[in-house]
Amino acid sequence: MATVKWDHLVHYVNDLAKPVEIFGDHGLVAFKGGSHKDWGTYNVLSYFGLTYLEFLGIENLELAKATEHNLVVKDAVKLLPEHEVLSRVVIRTDDIEEIAASLRSAGLSLSPIMDGKRLDNEGRLIEWRMMTIEGDFQGLVYPFIIQWSGTDAERLERLTTSGVIQPHPAGHVEIVSAVFQVSDPAATAKHWGSIFGLPVTESEDGTFILTIGDKSFAFVHGDENQFKQVFFETDSLALKGKTIQIGDGEYVFA
Repeated sequence: MATVKWDHLVHYVNDLAKPVEIFGDHGLVAFKGGSHKDWGTYNVLSYFGLTYLEFLGIENLELAKATEHNLVVKDAVKLLPEHEVLSRVVIRTDDIEEIAASLRSAGLSLSPIMDGKRLDNEGRLIEWRMMTIEGDFQGLVYPFIIQWSGTDAERLERLTTSGVIQPHPAGHVEIVSAVFQVSDPAATAKHWGSIFGLPVTESEDGTFILTIGDKSFAFVHGDENQFKQVFFETDSLALKGKTIQIGDGEYVFA
């Protein structure tokens, strides 16, 4: 059976220098990732183990407008520059074909499985396979699916050895949860849980929680049907209790 884990998230921004500066001011490492030459986008990354933040901007608007199938790029064109929002979470798997078959059997419409590539800031080639899911559920867009080459252990070692994954000066910081404001938390959590094979629980405050590995997706009531917040656990006294705002996205530290 294919595994599913929370790989990263996508946050649309206009100025990639801003998250680097803002995170740096709080003792968090964010750095230029590279350019997606086939899609007209580029990014800044901030790693917390293998789960990371991707701040995505448009580098070549005409190329981005011409991109087919990749909804992440198409939505960037639609939303930027007005809406610097948290776009969607990304689910990592070790068998993207099996996940594709399962999602199709659930009645979802998928993009073709695409080959992605970019050069990192040291000129090294980074490659992956991905697919996006068309449409939304009650207004909330779906995650997209990614598969990297090699095992998680191999990738963790490679990224750590190369310095991509490195300690944050602020101290230990770990991503624990993504929070979605949706009109019907119970229905949305049940739907996502069903299509991705994830368990659903309800907390005392009425939040519906999907467990994905050692992390979670939380669905709370709200009218926006939008990915709104990322929660972290940290031992940094300087970060505890703080919320970092970038565009319309909130990064909350406890």
